Amino acid sequence: MATDIVAQLADSLAKTGVEDGELSYKGQGRKLDDAQSVEEIVKEIQDFEGLQALRLEGNTVGVEAAKAIAKALETKSEFKRCYWSDMFTGRLRSEIPPSLNSLGDALMLAGARLTVLDLSDNAFGPDGVKGIENLLKSTACYTLQELRLNNCGMGIGGGKILAASLIQCHKKSSADGAPLSLKVFVAGRNRLENDGATALAQAFQLMGSLEEVHMPQNGINHPGVTALATAVQHNPQLRILNLNDNTFTERGAIAMAQGLKHLRSIQVINFGDCLVRPEGAIAIAESVSEGIPILKELNLSFCEITEEAALAVAHAVKDKVQLEKLDLNGNCLGNDGCKALKDAMEEMNMVELLGSLSDDDGDLDDDDDDEDEDEDEERDDDDEEVNEEEVEEEEEEEEEEESLGNNLSTPVSAPRPPDVSSFLSFPSPDKLLKLGARRALLIEQQVDVTDAAKTAEAFLKIASVYKDENNDVKDAVLDSIDALLKKAFSTPSFQGYSFVSSLLVLLGLLKSEDKVKPVLVVPGHLHTLEHVVRQDYFPKENVAVLEAFLSR
Repeated sequence: MATDIVAQLADSLAKTGVEDGELSYKGQGRKLDDAQSVEEIVKEIQDFEGLQALRLEGNTVGVEAAKAIAKALETKSEFKRCYWSDMFTGRLRSEIPPSLNSLGDALMLAGARLTVLDLSDNAFGPDGVKGIENLLKSTACYTLQELRLNNCGMGIGGGKILAASLIQCHKKSSADGAPLSLKVFVAGRNRLENDGATALAQAFQLMGSLEEVHMPQNGINHPGVTALATAVQHNPQLRILNLNDNTFTERGAIAMAQGLKHLRSIQVINFGDCLVRPEGAIAIAESVSEGIPILKELNLSFCEITEEAALAVAHAVKDKVQLEKLDLNGNCLGNDGCKALKDAMEEMNMVELLGSLSDDDGDLDDDDDDEDEDEDEERDDDDEEVNEEEVEEEEEEEEEEESLGNNLSTPVSAPRPPDVSSFLSFPSPDKLLKLGARRALLIEQQVDVTDAAKTAEAFLKIASVYKDENNDVKDAVLDSIDALLKKAFSTPSFQGYSFVSSLLVLLGLLKSEDKVKPVLVVPGHLHTLEHVVRQDYFPKENVAVLEAFLSR
């Protein structure tokens, strides 16, 4: 019966897959080297009337193949969305810029008006940014709303090129009477550092239209953070600000706290692992207390926050009626501090919103704290005294490395292992495996199973990385899903029917009054669904609901 259900689900999805003008080859693992290898794709592009989106993620595209695909796109004037992440695995770095140039030239020639450009997980470095520079400055990007360049290894040079391109695009589009109004910017794990972040901050300030900014793990210190803090003040519609795993220190945190006072629409603040320290946390707490009326999530985990600062943060959220999670894990509260924090949240009837404190680092020794602060200040002063000759030497070394890289395959990034929130924000098989043997438990702890909709979202995110041909990934997905749903269905308050309804809404098979945007359905969703409906923990009446719905 489960197989029949999945078959019906797949059939329903097939019928709804082209409603938005999308052609997808996502995750097919094709090795597209030359024009002959893409003949089928080219023909389908040519024959697709009203093509608006093309998904090439999870394949590997060579220069000649890119030229052939580009040629087919030259007549697609209605084209809007480029989903081209993870598209150059195993390619020489020298192959990537001409491939991107060909595709970009085709879109400009077609008169396309892009809304989404996703080139994440391509690790193409500064040269790759040069490959899209002309496209970003063109009329094709005047309408751009989402720019996703996560994990591309852009570096400082790439960040500066990107910023200059966005500024130029904004100026030219403004002169045409329709200024660039970018809403979503994603550039985590790019080694942007202070100079790259500062350059991008200038572009952000100029546009003033951002709703989401994701720049985790970029080696940004307080000068770059301060520049970003100034920029966000000019983006009043900002809803999500994720700067996880950069280094604020007190100076950066205090500057960012001032920026937050201008953001009445902010809902998610992620400054986890940013070393805001007690004084910075207290400044942020003050800004949260004075404004930010619709805050849903605040993450100040692993920031060397002490008990006093943590309590200030807790009291700052007491009137935030939409709050869903406060994360203060991994700080320096000690046993007494953890108890005091839990008691404070209990008194405010918000203890269920407090994340785990299992990784608390114990009391912070005052002398050590002062010593560390002195060392940070010395490092900051040293950074400011770096002379131009040293900067030039660094740039020469980078250029030499990039020159050598032309003879090598696209480099594989070696970032620190991601946490669960990072995986759920940007799922990938590699991230799931790097969570280690405790991944199922960690995911189970992270997801609020009392919320059926959030559980359904987490289910689809985990399932999306399923790979039938990779047993390690497949087992990791199914083990994580089993742990999550076992906990969910064994929780008395969990509503199984709501879970199934949310699942169907997210899969695009059931309309929602809240206008929920369906996910892109991939084979992993179907394989995982087939697995779970066979398990003992999955109630038979919910299987029946699926069957009844899909059989209509």
